[in-house]
Amino acid sequence: MSRARDGDRNGPARRQLLLAGTAGVGAIGVGTAAIGLDRSLLRTAAGQEDASAAAGVLLHGSETVPFHGQHQAGVETAAQASATFLGLDLREHVDREGLIRMLRLLTDDAARLTQGLPALADTEPEMATEPARLTVTFGFGPGLLERAGTEVPEWLAPLPSFEIDELEPELGEGDLLLQVAADDPLTVSHAVRMLLKDARAFTAVRWVQHGFRRALGTQRPETTQRNLFGQLDGSANPELGSDHFSEVVWIDDGPFAGGTSMVLRRIRMDLDGWDEVDRVARDNSTGTRQDTGGPLSGGGEFDEPDFAATSEHGFPIIPEFAHVRRARGVDEGEHQEIFRRPYNYDVPPPAGSEAVSEAGQIFVSFQADLLRQFLPIQQRLSDLDLLNQWTTPIGSAVFVIPPGCAEGEYVGQTVLE
Repeated sequence: MSRARDGDRNGPARRQLLLAGTAGVGAIGVGTAAIGLDRSLLRTAAGQEDASAAAGVLLHGSETVPFHGQHQAGVETAAQASATFLGLDLREHVDREGLIRMLRLLTDDAARLTQGLPALADTEPEMATEPARLTVTFGFGPGLLERAGTEVPEWLAPLPSFEIDELEPELGEGDLLLQVAADDPLTVSHAVRMLLKDARAFTAVRWVQHGFRRALGTQRPETTQRNLFGQLDGSANPELGSDHFSEVVWIDDGPFAGGTSMVLRRIRMDLDGWDEVDRVARDNSTGTRQDTGGPLSGGGEFDEPDFAATSEHGFPIIPEFAHVRRARGVDEGEHQEIFRRPYNYDVPPPAGSEAVSEAGQIFVSFQADLLRQFLPIQQRLSDLDLLNQWTTPIGSAVFVIPPGCAEGEYVGQTVLE
C-alpha cells in the first residue's frame, strides 16, 4: 500500500501543486479566504442550532458521516433522501499522472464537504454548512483503470445483453462514477457543482441521474421505502453493520479488498399500465402483499416466504412467475443475495406523449462478486418475471467501488499505486 508523502498532507501547499495549470493562483486565494469565512459561518450555525434546540425544534443539517475509513461511505450508510449519480468520461489528454491529480482534488473536496466545510475554492461557502449526512462515493469504470495502467477485473465490463433491455447508450457506463447523496437536495446540488468544477478539466459529463426517497422524518429510519409502484423495496436486504452484510457486499481479498462492485440500472416503470392492474394481480406479480410487504404464503414483511405452500387447488400460493420467487432462485435450486440501495426518479414525459409520467427507479446494487451474485439473479428475472410487463431497463452501468482511504490519501490510492 502506497502512502501519501508528508508534504501532500499540508493543505495550501499541496493544493497549489494540484491546481497548477487548471484553477490558477487566483482560485487559491479565493479558497483560502473561504476557509476563514466558513469558520464564522459554522459558529453562527451552531448558535442557530442551540436556539432551535431550546425551542424544541429538531434539526438534522449538521449531521455528518465520516469520509475516511476502511470502506467508502455511501454503501453501508442508511440511504439518504436525495441522490445524484454522475457518470464521467476522462478527456483524451488525461494520463496516469493527471488522473491521480484529479482524484486528489476530488477526494480533498469531498472530504471537506461531507464534514460541513466548503470546498477549498468554494465561492459560496454558506452552502456547505449543513452537510445533512452528505456522502460522496467514487466508482471506477474499466476505462479509468486502463488509463492508470492498472489491471481490469474480468467482471468489470458492461452487463450481458438481457432480452428485457431497451438500453439507451447515453444512460450507460462511464470512466468515473460519483454518487452524491444527502438528506437535503440543496446540499447535494452544491456538492455536485463543486465536484464537477474540480473534474471539468479532466472529464466530460456522460450522464446525470437524480433520485429521491422519502424525506427525512417522514418515517422511522429503519422503515423499508416504497417504490413508485407502492411496493416495499429492499425487505430482503442484509442488515447494515452485520457480518452477513460484510459477506454479501465487501470484497475480501485482492487489490480491491474493502471495496465492492456496483450495478446501476435505470428502470422505466409503466405507472399508467400499473394503474389498470387490480390488487390481486399486483400481489401475484410480486409474490408479496402490497400493503404489508409480507409474502403471500403468510406472515409479515421480514418473514421467510413458503415457496412450497399450495392453494386448495394445488397451485403454488407464490406463483412461479412472481418476482420474489424468481429473485430467490428456489425453482433452480439456487440462492444469491445482493444489497439493494435504489432511488426513485420522476421526470417530465416526452413532448407530445399522452403518458401522465415518465418515472421509474435508479436501481443500485452492491455485491462482493458480481458474476456469482448479481448475474444469476438478473438472468432469472429476465427469463421469467411478471413484473417485466410494467418495467423496462433503459440504462445500465457497472463500476468497481474501491476501498476507502485514510487521511492524506486519495480514494483509489491503494488500487492505483
